[in-house]
Amino acid sequence: MPTYHHHTDHLADCRARLAFDLLSNTWNAVVLHALRDGPARPAELRERIGGISSKVLTETLRRLHFNGLVERRPPDGPSPRVDYHLTALGRTLLGPIEAIGAWAFEYGDQVMAAQEAALPPVPLS
Repeated sequence: MPTYHHHTDHLADCRARLAFDLLSNTWNAVVLHALRDGPARPAELRERIGGISSKVLTETLRRLHFNGLVERRPPDGPSPRVDYHLTALGRTLLGPIEAIGAWAFEYGDQVMAAQEAALPPVPLS
């Protein structure tokens, strides 16, 4: 595995930014995680995920396909449906996604408490 070097001449152009951009869209990570157990059709993905519109799911799948993280495959037989699969490259992001999820589980309450503390007090009516 290549070593990540912290020193770059232009942070805006570094490869780490590419990874952060991929993971900064909430739905990218959610859809990748939803495909971890195997291929799924869009309707199945919406059911696994919950709370995602067809339009947003379609946009997310297109973005993930464009980046080589998922592929579209017609199933065996004459069916008009399409299944989405994680690519080998997409599978490499499951570790970081799960690590971020574990971090959120452990520290999420502290982040929410900090957000609440930073809000201005609500005036009493």
